[in-house]
Amino acid sequence: MLESYLTLKPEFEIVAMDADDCRAVAALHGERFARPWGDGEFYSLLSQNTVFGFVARQTNAFLKKPLPGFVLARQVAGEAEILAIAVQTKVARAGLGWRLMQAAMREAHARGGESIFLEVDDGNAAALGLYRKLGFEKVGERRGYYKDAKGAVSTALVMKRVLR
Repeated sequence: MLESYLTLKPEFEIVAMDADDCRAVAALHGERFARPWGDGEFYSLLSQNTVFGFVARQTNAFLKKPLPGFVLARQVAGEAEILAIAVQTKVARAGLGWRLMQAAMREAHARGGESIFLEVDDGNAAALGLYRKLGFEKVGERRGYYKDAKGAVSTALVMKRVLR
């Protein structure tokens, strides 16, 4: 019985982000980004009526686990923007990013969004692959936009998807 639990494939649900999630969201953001946002920044953003987000929770975990993923977005005047998205490394490629992005796109559309934008580091092949599969197309770039912990700079690609 214990062996089957230990080899159990994680199952996740995607739920609306709320203020109580901000600390866990900031912790995950800190693991995945060179310039992390604090929980106060997430709380401040989430308190705006134009901002919404989703978190992934593991539903079949015996013990409470760190937050496996989140997405935060903003919807204003017919356009939405992904502000941040992150998935734990150990659950990457399990479809969690796809599910989080789908939730954000559905919500943006429900709020009247006609299109959704995001920025991604041009060297992030996994994210670029996901966004292209979701129908995003490059519409611009910002050279020298990202800076890593060692000071190296890279280009941000601006991508857009029409919401239908």
